Amino acid sequence: MADQAEAAAHWDAAYAEGDDTRSWFEEHPGMSLQMLGSAGVVAADALIDVGGGASPLTGALLDRGFGDLTVLDISAAGMQHAQQRLGSRANQVHWLTADVLSWRPRRHYRAWHDRAVFHFLTADEHRQQYLHTLDTATAAGAIAVFGCFAPDGPQRCSGWPVARYSPAQLARQIGTKWLLISQDREEHITPAGTTQPFTWIALRRQT
Repeated sequence: MADQAEAAAHWDAAYAEGDDTRSWFEEHPGMSLQMLGSAGVVAADALIDVGGGASPLTGALLDRGFGDLTVLDISAAGMQHAQQRLGSRANQVHWLTADVLSWRPRRHYRAWHDRAVFHFLTADEHRQQYLHTLDTATAAGAIAVFGCFAPDGPQRCSGWPVARYSPAQLARQIGTKWLLISQDREEHITPAGTTQPFTWIALRRQT
């Protein structure tokens, strides 16, 4: 994975043509909502969407009454798309332009959501930095939801290599502090009409 400045430039460029031209774009975040709901995340919980960028998840959560939402992304351009889509409701959300690997949380979140960030971490050093941030941002009882490419998913995305996981493999990567409580598989259809298999897991922090 590139350094922070290179990564930010890469993702800003990726969003430059519009968020819905990207392979990961989805009009409705069905699997994210399903996994969060099945894990017991409710509207009163503080939730952070890591790599949320231009995702429609924030709007869907606002529709469901969530009042403590944070979106973190390395790409300011990606988040700008989401803010424009939300209009005045964007003021109800905390927006953080930062690299999750070096970001230092100043509070705890009850729910952590990551769709398609963790699978870009192909070096163990970067995975450990990510997990340190996750541990710092959560406490015992927190919920973490991850969506990553499945073993039969793409080997590259947006020009970069990715890691691919089964539910058990992904849970092992997150570590023994976290208990796997649900899992699923998604056949994501890209805006271009191709299929990308995703692995989804939800975990509860034990310690």
